[in-house]
Amino acid sequence: MASTVAPLNADVEDLRTNVTAQLRNATGPSKAANLVVCYSPMMIATNGIWQGVNPLEFSLPLFILQVAVIVITTRVLVLLLRPFRQPRVIAEILAGIVLGPSVMGQMELWANMVFPQRSLLTLETVAHLGLLYFLFLVGLEMDLEVIKRSGKKALFVALAGMALPFCIGTATSFIFRHQVSRNVHQTSFLLFLGVALSVTAFPVLARILAEIKLLNTELGRIAMSAAIVNDMCAWILLALAIAITEVNSTVLSSLWVLLGGVVFVLFCFYVVRPGMWWLIGRVPEGESISDMDVSLILTGVMAAGVCTDALGIHSVFGAFVYGLVIPSGPLGVALIEKLEDFVTGLLLPLFFAISGLRTDVTKVHDPVTVGLLVLVFVMASFAKIMGTIIIAALYTMPFREGVSLGFLMNTRGLVEMIVLNIGRDKQVLGDESFAVMVLVSVAMTALVTPVVTGLQKPARRLVGYKRRNLQRIRHDSELRMLTCVHTTRNVPSVLSLLDLSNPSKRSPIFIYALHLVELTGRASNMLAAAAASASSSSRSGSSALPPMTEHIFNAFENYEMHTGGVSIQTLTAVSPYQSMHDDVSVLAEDKHVSLIVVPFHKQQTVDGGLEPINPSIRGFNESLLSTSPCSVAILVDRGLSAAAARMADEHSLVLFFFGGPDDREGLAYAWRMVENPGVTLAILRFLPPDYRGQSFSGASSYSSDADSRAINIGAEGKTERDMDEEYLGEFRARNQGNGAITYAERTVTNSEETVAAIRSLDSSMHEMYIVGRRPGESPMTSALEDWMESPELGPIGDMLVSSDFSMTVSVLVVQQYVVADGTAPMAAPAPAPAINVDPVRQYLSNANQRPPPGLEGYQSIPASSAADSRWSSGTVGF
Repeated sequence: MASTVAPLNADVEDLRTNVTAQLRNATGPSKAANLVVCYSPMMIATNGIWQGVNPLEFSLPLFILQVAVIVITTRVLVLLLRPFRQPRVIAEILAGIVLGPSVMGQMELWANMVFPQRSLLTLETVAHLGLLYFLFLVGLEMDLEVIKRSGKKALFVALAGMALPFCIGTATSFIFRHQVSRNVHQTSFLLFLGVALSVTAFPVLARILAEIKLLNTELGRIAMSAAIVNDMCAWILLALAIAITEVNSTVLSSLWVLLGGVVFVLFCFYVVRPGMWWLIGRVPEGESISDMDVSLILTGVMAAGVCTDALGIHSVFGAFVYGLVIPSGPLGVALIEKLEDFVTGLLLPLFFAISGLRTDVTKVHDPVTVGLLVLVFVMASFAKIMGTIIIAALYTMPFREGVSLGFLMNTRGLVEMIVLNIGRDKQVLGDESFAVMVLVSVAMTALVTPVVTGLQKPARRLVGYKRRNLQRIRHDSELRMLTCVHTTRNVPSVLSLLDLSNPSKRSPIFIYALHLVELTGRASNMLAAAAASASSSSRSGSSALPPMTEHIFNAFENYEMHTGGVSIQTLTAVSPYQSMHDDVSVLAEDKHVSLIVVPFHKQQTVDGGLEPINPSIRGFNESLLSTSPCSVAILVDRGLSAAAARMADEHSLVLFFFGGPDDREGLAYAWRMVENPGVTLAILRFLPPDYRGQSFSGASSYSSDADSRAINIGAEGKTERDMDEEYLGEFRARNQGNGAITYAERTVTNSEETVAAIRSLDSSMHEMYIVGRRPGESPMTSALEDWMESPELGPIGDMLVSSDFSMTVSVLVVQQYVVADGTAPMAAPAPAPAINVDPVRQYLSNANQRPPPGLEGYQSIPASSAADSRWSSGTVGF
């Protein structure tokens, strides 16, 4: 064909293209090394199949087909390996092996049409361009501050994880050098093998930790910090190895390579980095960096690659160092956002495909060589695990965590593939050694996830604590809340709700502010989350956070500084939405939280309506409601976050009470809110026509225990209606004379009358409705359940957020934590007495809890008392 018989000139005989030096076919290494592949520079694009030509004979259509095949194969393998929780790099390496001579390449038609040798020069060039930009991203995502604040533990783990496998691996290889390093430069082989054995794949490790939900644990933080240190040392060793392992080089030329590399690194840190800070300083606050500046920075990646390639070091080293010196923050995030999807999704799989095309399993013939190479690899991996266990033991870490850390540090991936490919290019590794090392690396990385998962067993632990809902705790005691936010728009409404919750020194609120970040395989937000997982007081590198996370954290921290009685700890959870509810539930249980507040999956538009933000948030809310270890509240913001509402002196709340545990939980939260001097509460209770109120004596309704409500909950032999009456009676007794509370009862027979009663309220006077999610099976709400658009809000909450009702009143839907059968709240089998209670405080508390003389139930309230307390069985205050 014309593409393979282009005219040869006198220089062609001396041509040694990159592809011919790297590709080996069945003709043997000696012939492949001298093989010359010629192509026509004129045959780029075809004129069409109607001209009688084969489009695959032209470079552009063939390249497009190759990219499509590689990407599709990689995605299919990612889906197949997802149930086994394997990292994406495994699928990418396996895709290259499948497409290469080991599997598909055995078919001559496939090898000659889809991946002919003449096309691989173009494919490899683009693949290395993608590799260049990916290593730039890796350097960009690394925070040098992490190394400074990682501590001695992570530093020693990294050093032990590099030094021991390097020494044992090279020593074992030297002993068997005549079997495993034949026909290659032995010193160079040992050096490259040592680097390949000691490296830890930092980006792959981050994805594995996030997948098995260890990213925010102490083990995950140590592993991430140690991997960053390990990666940095690996690049230094690789640069040294490349400089030293030139087979025909002299000592002087290797020295010049090393000096040139040092000068390049110093230039990047002391010239390029200040230049980047100057560029950031030119950008006005609140504005993003211009496209012109982004283009110049991205062009600098290629310039850095050219410099290090000209110095004798691989071009990816220059791109990595260049990315490392760019400051984190808005500039780094902007570059990552523009590059990451295209580079990791389209270009990076090409590099793994090239590695797979070089991996020919059929050339592995000598069982002795294979066995010894596997032995070397296993010995080095064992040394890394043992070194990590020893360091962990010195720092009194549990043995299981030491073993897990050792396996995590054995994660292989891109860096090792780069080392092996460079060794192959330098003819330091033969075909057999290269294939065996690739396969063993894949096997070792595939083992990491199941082994660590088995050792850690990240199933939810049963944490015993009683304060799992608001009804079980005193309204003036400490409240532990977990507030979840997805975007910055969720923050003002949550802060407004906290204001209404009456934080004070007498009734403090401890808040865990959790920023939920979806894990999509992208490294940018995930790697920053590892640094953000510590508490706000220990975050010295907050500038490394993504802008959204930083804004959210700053808002909560400013609120904490300007508000008394509030203590806030900011956290980040990175997880797929399908399993995000598990992270939130585990955190709530670990922190002994009583209430989780999550935003509704819709947000208010300019015209007052609600539009979905992310459909996955709805699934997250539904899953959390079914698995939460404590009570949950869903906040629908319809003006609560507005500045006018937050600055108002008086806030009017309405509680709709139908009965049941969720409504009692709503009343418990409203009780805490009404302690705020600027809050007024209106309670509207709905009763069926045949309802007859229960009467309890003062002795049976009220306990002298300091936490009397916990005793009333789940009492045996009491119906839900009995517990409703008892809790309402206690609320009334505690709030007699409180002019901020109004109470009304409405008798309704069906859902239509319920809707009419709620419609009759003047919504312009109220700021928020509080409702229980499950009002119970009753004709008062049964018809509404058939028309629910958002079942997670329940029938009343769904009706209140519909377009038929006021668009200016926010809604808080509360679900009380209950046992699995959903019939009664979780409670201890018997009331536990208060522990370590001051006798004087106990006496005062008992005195405060004694009911007034003659107080028995609602029906026995005198008219004069009702007038004073604004309580009655009629419609006072409405």
